[in-house]
Amino acid sequence: MSLLSLETLSVQIGPTAILREVSLALAPGEIVGLVGESGSGKSMTALAIMGLLPPGAQVSGAVRLEGREITALPERALCRLRGNEVGMIFQEPMTALNPLMTIGNQVAETLMVHQKMPRAEALAVARDRLDRVGLTAPRFPLDLYPHELSGGQRQRVAIALAIALRPRLLIADEPTTALDVTTQAEVLSLLHDLARSEGMALLLITHDLAVVAGMADRVAVMQAGQVVETGATERLFRRPKARYTADLLAASTHHPAAARAPKTGTPLLTVSAATRSYRLPRPKPFAPHPELRAVDNVSFTLNAGESLGLVGESGCGKSTLTRAILGLDPLASGAITLSGHPVSPEMPSHARADVQVVFQDPYGSFNPRQRVERLVAEPFHLTGRPADWRDRVAEALREVGLSPDDRGKFIHEFSGGQRQRIAIARALITRPKLIVLDEAVSALDVRVRAQVLDLLAGLQRSHDLAYLFISHDLSVVRAVTTRCLVMQAGRIVEQGPTEALFTAPQHAYTARLLAAAPQIPQAWTEERHATALV
Repeated sequence: MSLLSLETLSVQIGPTAILREVSLALAPGEIVGLVGESGSGKSMTALAIMGLLPPGAQVSGAVRLEGREITALPERALCRLRGNEVGMIFQEPMTALNPLMTIGNQVAETLMVHQKMPRAEALAVARDRLDRVGLTAPRFPLDLYPHELSGGQRQRVAIALAIALRPRLLIADEPTTALDVTTQAEVLSLLHDLARSEGMALLLITHDLAVVAGMADRVAVMQAGQVVETGATERLFRRPKARYTADLLAASTHHPAAARAPKTGTPLLTVSAATRSYRLPRPKPFAPHPELRAVDNVSFTLNAGESLGLVGESGCGKSTLTRAILGLDPLASGAITLSGHPVSPEMPSHARADVQVVFQDPYGSFNPRQRVERLVAEPFHLTGRPADWRDRVAEALREVGLSPDDRGKFIHEFSGGQRQRIAIARALITRPKLIVLDEAVSALDVRVRAQVLDLLAGLQRSHDLAYLFISHDLSVVRAVTTRCLVMQAGRIVEQGPTEALFTAPQHAYTARLLAAAPQIPQAWTEERHATALV
């Protein structure tokens, strides 16, 4: 008998059908990947299993846990089930965790609520669960708060919370989207080991097909609220039956058109011996402040029209270096020049117009109360708003594949991919020479990511743009950049042509990053291509 069984599960909110006769089963200890584009119904399926659907949702079909129908259970019974029999790991641990509670108290709370365990005993079990996920004492005491941990460490706390009561089913909804490759590899390995050793069924929801290829026993593919294909992972990747599955797999390995050779001569951007330090709290009263050198003697150049990748683990100094290049943070020593002009927080506003940035989360980088016309025109405060600014906004929207009629809409009226296109339009509006792309496609599903990468390649050719592409997705960096920098502990430990660096890394750290990156086996891809040609 299956541990979890979904039988023609349908969910409707108002007149809109969200899930349509979804059928899926998981056995104890089995890992099933649930993939599909944003809006396909993956997360709604997880919420339906947990009984966390929004008010007014109409549910039909069945969700059976060890043969027991749970969709009709009252809320009190569902509260006993959540955490006790079914655990869930959410995508963003910083919002899933309580910022006012220590990590020990948060893990212990579920034990005290569900098992009426005394506080001292619950904290002892919490210590064991945190040790189990790699947050061992004494380095990670129970009295730490979430903000004192890195993203990967917070995700480990979320996992410890989800497994505190050893549930039979664990649902992981995009658990590694915001993590660097080495942390992602560690978290995925942990989830795999937990599923096997604890006998838990694991439902892994993700848009990263490479992650699924390395983790899942079976895969279910969702489109528009329906499961269009299920099967053993290798079979599905080698010989997909549904056209939609084949399109997703093709998009996951998509390479945009190669950029033309960058211009030679005087570099557009020059970073010379850049150093940036932060003063840390005193280890004890009256002791000197220790210093963290976040950027340590970094030097490189970027030519007009060139795509340069910057990769490294979280905390390696990428964001600090980026802020210095944007003129937001001062350097302790060294210099940065753009088009021959010094870059610093004191640089004149008009000089800043030559460099723009596209952030990871477009929704978070826009004011939701303003319409698109004003959002795209925002960078004009650097140069003064020209008389034809509305025409410039319309032109920028057309260039990124949107309609000028979208100017009057609000940002919440667009999909994630459309929001990122608007973010790119905003970056283009001052006609810059350099655009910094900070994890600009990491939150997008594979087909939208392929479209945005093609858009960036086309804009680079038409506008002779230089890109500084910062990402933890090494497959994207390999696809879109001509040269790459590898950063570790504030230093550039390796740099060179992207393909040469990925094929034959010279530094051990680079080799470790590449080894940690999930990949779809080349043999699977080759067979799929051969089958498609036949």
